[in-house]
Amino acid sequence: MSVADKGKSPDSLPPAGRNKRRFLSPEKKYQIFLEAQRGEAPVGELLRREGLHSTDLARIQRKVKEGALQHLAKRPGRSKKTVSEEEYDALKQDLQEKERVMAEMAVELAILRKKTNGGSWER
Repeated sequence: MSVADKGKSPDSLPPAGRNKRRFLSPEKKYQIFLEAQRGEAPVGELLRREGLHSTDLARIQRKVKEGALQHLAKRPGRSKKTVSEEEYDALKQDLQEKERVMAEMAVELAILRKKTNGGSWER
């Protein structure tokens, strides 16, 4: 064990000769981002402690910026509800059926008005 590895358990170290890919949770990435932004400690020290490369930090910073911009671009108020294609087709058929029935009723109304002498109920 080297001096840098002192204090770490042997299980947390990757096997010799192989770099083990680490999965960082979104919370951990955000914590790293905040530490880098605070500037309390040198960035190199943060990267060594977390076992990251500078490109990893740059990628995290880019993702945070993209997420913030995407979230801030949303307009205030309720978001528009989306419907599935099946629901849309069912609603469209229902609307067409109602329009057809209304057209039939308009024809019936016109016929009744003619029979009643232009709307007058007296003959």
